[in-house]
Amino acid sequence: MSRFIHLHTHSHYSLLNALPKIDDLLDEAKALNMPAVGLTDAGNMYGAVEFYQRAKKKGMKPILGVDFYVAVRTRKDMQAGIDNRRTRLVLLAKNYEGYKSLIQLVTESNFTGYYYKPRIDRELIEKFNKELICIAPSFSSDISTHLKNKNVEKAKEAINFYKKV
Repeated sequence: MSRFIHLHTHSHYSLLNALPKIDDLLDEAKALNMPAVGLTDAGNMYGAVEFYQRAKKKGMKPILGVDFYVAVRTRKDMQAGIDNRRTRLVLLAKNYEGYKSLIQLVTESNFTGYYYKPRIDRELIEKFNKELICIAPSFSSDISTHLKNKNVEKAKEAINFYKKV
């Protein structure tokens, strides 16, 4: 049994970002002896139910999550040239309560935060954070963006926000 588990994977439901179909993703993880695998499609949960059901049938633990787009300012800001930029944040559900938090975040990101992409912000993260695990992607999170810009204090502030929430 492998000790490595992919927690940040995309399927064909990450439109224009990834190709693997759910079964292909699960079959490859199973071939690599992974007991579990995470599905974190970009800004959506279209494949969550299919992924969960098929992983269970294959004897694997499904880990549900979302690779969220995070507004640089707030999700309600929609100024051209500023608010089309965004960072990324991966959130994983620990259990059913976490799954419900993800659903709330995805819903709000589409209804109240959509500008080029469905976006969340700190207000939503504070409101819907029950039973979630946070992963800040090294290539596109607000933390990595601050570090790339040599703003260590802003990076620390972001880390402290996520730790607190």
